[in-house]
Amino acid sequence: MGNHHWIRAARRRDRDLLREGLDLPPVLMVLDAHRRLRGPYTAAGTLMRAIVPEALERRPELGPAHNIEILTSTPELARLVPPAWTSLEWQAGKGERTRFYSRLHTLNISNGLAELLRDHLAALGGGPRTLVFENVHHADPTDQELVAVLLRRGDLDGLTVVVGTGPEPVPDPPGEVTISLARVLARHAVPVDAPATALTSAPSDAGAVDAPAAARAYVEGDCTDDDPLLLAAYEALPAAERARLHDERAATLAGRGEFSLSLGAIPYHAEHGTDPSGAGLAALRLAMDHCRGIGLYQAAADLGLRGRALVDRSTQEELWWHFTNATSTTLASLGRADEAMTIYDEARAVSADPIVHMELAYSTAMLYARHYPEPRRDYQRARMWMNMSIAIASLVEDPKKRAFHSVFGHNGLALVEVRQKRADEALRMLEDGMARLDRELEPGEHALHRAVLRYNRAQVLGMMGRLEESLSDYLAVVELDPDFPEHHFNVGNILRRLGRDEEAVAAYERALRLSPPFPEAYYNLGDARLELGDVRGALADFGYTLELDPAHLDARVNRAGLLCDLGETDAAWRDVTEGLELAPDNAHLLCLKGRLLAERDDPDAAREALSAAIGRDERLAEAWALRGELAYAAGDLAGAAHDLDRAVELGGTPEMRFNRAVVHQESGRYAEAAADYEIVLAATGDEDSRERLGACRAALGEPAAADVPA
Repeated sequence: MGNHHWIRAARRRDRDLLREGLDLPPVLMVLDAHRRLRGPYTAAGTLMRAIVPEALERRPELGPAHNIEILTSTPELARLVPPAWTSLEWQAGKGERTRFYSRLHTLNISNGLAELLRDHLAALGGGPRTLVFENVHHADPTDQELVAVLLRRGDLDGLTVVVGTGPEPVPDPPGEVTISLARVLARHAVPVDAPATALTSAPSDAGAVDAPAAARAYVEGDCTDDDPLLLAAYEALPAAERARLHDERAATLAGRGEFSLSLGAIPYHAEHGTDPSGAGLAALRLAMDHCRGIGLYQAAADLGLRGRALVDRSTQEELWWHFTNATSTTLASLGRADEAMTIYDEARAVSADPIVHMELAYSTAMLYARHYPEPRRDYQRARMWMNMSIAIASLVEDPKKRAFHSVFGHNGLALVEVRQKRADEALRMLEDGMARLDRELEPGEHALHRAVLRYNRAQVLGMMGRLEESLSDYLAVVELDPDFPEHHFNVGNILRRLGRDEEAVAAYERALRLSPPFPEAYYNLGDARLELGDVRGALADFGYTLELDPAHLDARVNRAGLLCDLGETDAAWRDVTEGLELAPDNAHLLCLKGRLLAERDDPDAAREALSAAIGRDERLAEAWALRGELAYAAGDLAGAAHDLDRAVELGGTPEMRFNRAVVHQESGRYAEAAADYEIVLAATGDEDSRERLGACRAALGEPAAADVPA
């Protein structure tokens, strides 16, 4: 629990009154996060508009470093930073977009925004500040993610976050959740329930106020005010008058020329105005397409579902299919596969368009191959639907379109082959498709799609262990699309597997310069630095991985192990304890716990932890070795020999062999001890091993030191 506050009350006015009574550091800003205002990043965008101009004056390098975060959250700041999307994907022609961001992208954006805020506050001279987020229960998931990130990060010393919500728990958004604000609030903020204040008049006395003025005020507040008098006045208006007020408000907001308004208030007013099926759908489509294109999937899904509720398939077939296709694929990306399938089945039932059925078959196959959780995946059904898509594609009249759709149907089928462990067949399909597009398309046509095929081939080659060929393909894709960070990340991964760690470090650093911070890049960077002997650099990278993702167990294990090796046992203990809170059965953490308990001279507890580690993973050599050392220290030579035998069988490090040799020597098994000492001596040149080997040979009546290699 930190110094953050969670104020809960039904009405904003009551939350404000309570907050004013708290002893808080100076307030940097009070941010209204209600999604109806500007949609995704309503609060974040307000913050960025306020601080970015000054932040870039003080530290101009923050603009290029955080351009993606700034422009994703605050498109109005485009003139201040380099373009965020200049890759092949955005240079390609209309209809060529096939690459979409991971659903984790918005969490990475939030971490980048947190870095920007941290560095700006430091440039201001530091000191305590308070940042207030209001209406968080009405916020888009992007703002809820940002609030959660600011609450849990440990490198924002001096920042107090105050979160205002209604009295009920803040629900997680539907689908797969990357970070739960409800859980973060419970862990990092002090809850405070505000007492309700009396209304100046009851809703039934609405006639005592100027009802038309109150209704207009409600609409001009973008229908976010929780004053029941304003809402009652609005609802009392005739429907036509309400629609007219929404039209006026939409026009006023459009006149401001601020694009983020077109993601929140403008489509809301347009869909409630006098022309919902015209202006309303146009506004919803613009907002949905923008959000979907830059990875704001929760907002895109919400906008798409609202559009589908308005569109009339019989008179707006193109628009119906656009909303249907975009909404369903977005839902699938969010882990809401069942909702997507419902839409696919509905569309199949009402459409006889073969192209629609071709795309529906492809998308349905992807549900079974990729989007359903593992227990529900069905590769045979995926294959069935993909073959149907390929069959329909073969009937397309235009030869170039036929080639394109056929090749990408087989590209989808290649994914099924990979999932069913048939990499050779997947590779054949990809190479056949690449050759067909080269034959039947002009060199510049579908450049992005052809790059995707080569990227996919690189992945399959990597799975097959054909690393040099995989690297060649990845580098070719980098040359075509040099500013897409994922390509550099994958290059780094292949270089690591090839043992080219210095080059891998450069590739990971390049990926991070092009991207918001993401945990896997820092983790892999730390792993590569560790291989190069840069222990402190690796420790910093694992630490920042955990700053971005406290649940990253591999980083937790690696950092704890390094801290143990460096003698920083208190810090290592904290890592082990926090890690076991998240994963109490993690064998590596249990092993480290046993090691630390042994160093704290608590052999019984250490033995219990190590036995638990072995129970979770019988192939964990270090746990066997440590338990063997404890048995030796307790005088149990037979138990020590048993555990060290297993450790050597699994790991066979010189240290494990040396310890086993000592046990053998003290048990009188001199020949076995000598065999181990010889191996250790050959590997390390250890003088203690040389002396002990001589003693064992002497005990066996064999020549001693003179015959031992120097």
